[in-house]
Amino acid sequence: MVAEVEFRELAAQPRTVSIPLSHLSIEIGHLYAEDFGPGYVNIHRHFERVAPWVHQARAACAAQLPKHVRPRISTCFLVDDYRNTIPNPAEVIEQLRKAAEAYDLTIDYVARESGCVEAEGVPLARLVADRLVSDPPPQTTGGRPPVAESGWLCNGQRTPGTAPAMAAGPQWSPPHENGPKGHSIFVDVELWSHEKGEQVWSCAYLASVWQLVRLGLLRHHGEAAVRPYRLDDDDPLPQDWSRLPTVVQLNPKAAPFSAYRTMSILRSQFLPVELAVRTILSQVSVEGSVREELTDRSAHEGVAVPDQVVQRISYAFVNDA
Repeated sequence: MVAEVEFRELAAQPRTVSIPLSHLSIEIGHLYAEDFGPGYVNIHRHFERVAPWVHQARAACAAQLPKHVRPRISTCFLVDDYRNTIPNPAEVIEQLRKAAEAYDLTIDYVARESGCVEAEGVPLARLVADRLVSDPPPQTTGGRPPVAESGWLCNGQRTPGTAPAMAAGPQWSPPHENGPKGHSIFVDVELWSHEKGEQVWSCAYLASVWQLVRLGLLRHHGEAAVRPYRLDDDDPLPQDWSRLPTVVQLNPKAAPFSAYRTMSILRSQFLPVELAVRTILSQVSVEGSVREELTDRSAHEGVAVPDQVVQRISYAFVNDA
């Protein structure tokens, strides 16, 4: 019996669309629902802490570019509306603008964290899940279930399961990082769980999707997975965050939303989350056509872009108090 073979014209393959790119995307905030309290005091305190880092990041980006290249730098703010109740968009966006301006900052884009699950009908979280390639440890036996089944991803070999009391079982051995530099730093990340039959994505996983969107590395049938929506001053905002586009452009003169590199200026409580983000992104396989297109563009501009996704991301962590 001859197996059926499917032939398709090359012209029928989806073309990878090129999207506008800045040199740097600076995330100047990712706060929780409780931060949008009376008087937005926590928001003002946050911008007071991050402002020096934003100005420093701008200067560092400009210094690293060829002299003939004008820096393209955009800022963004992520609102945590995923499974959280926060004030309506009109109130929050107005307060964010005012607080940022008080510290000589401009918010170019505001994004919804729930949009990292699905953006205007595009299943972003599922797109990334389908591109996860686990990093198997040496001498793997296949005893642990794959990421798609377990919802857990790690950077090495887990500790073997323990045997029941009084029963013979494997001796305890410590977890081990793949390719450690000296001692191991083993990371095991929960990507999602199920509650009442619903898949609930973890904060670390959605933050990973957020980084890929900012880096311009996600496509859906060749098209950009997320496109910012330009918000004019006279555009009425909905009362519910779910009715707002995933990414909204507030500044009409803003540089492109996505960028060759990202920097996130976050409170120190996000440090363990971002460690998990880096573990996840180290095991995401970016589409070859997207990777090649970005590499060609950066080379044409004379801008160095690392091959590994995690090397395109930088952070500054500020004190909570």
